[in-house]
Amino acid sequence: MLIQTTRFGPVEIDESRTLEFPAGLLGFSNYKKFALLQPDDNGVFFWLQSTESADLAFVVTDPALWLPDYQANIRKEQMEELGLRDIADAQVLVIVNKREQSLTANLQGPLVVNSGNSTAMQLVLAEKKWSTRHELVKLAEGVAARIA
Repeated sequence: MLIQTTRFGPVEIDESRTLEFPAGLLGFSNYKKFALLQPDDNGVFFWLQSTESADLAFVVTDPALWLPDYQANIRKEQMEELGLRDIADAQVLVIVNKREQSLTANLQGPLVVNSGNSTAMQLVLAEKKWSTRHELVKLAEGVAARIA
């Protein structure tokens, strides 16, 4: 499948790398289909690229790489919507943003993916333990300028 992106130009992706968000993402409910792009084999960041709009993409990461105790509590009805029988079948990702001299993660709005059927949803966690701007890393001065 060939998709258009503003960051990488046209990209050929395997259909197994596509995800469907039936309710869309917060603030982007009109966009339902995304592809998970991996810029390099050893990286910890991925691009969640809309297959419907070349301009719409988010940097995401696995929060467990940064916070081993992180948990996205998913309710029974959400598991049913995703077609999940066991939470172990879910992949959790969080959206990453650059804020000043840091990369931060939205731990209150995780993305939960059923790896078996490629259905996904964004949760809004009621628990205040996690923030929307959890600092992952501080950026060096030159790096921060290149990312901006």
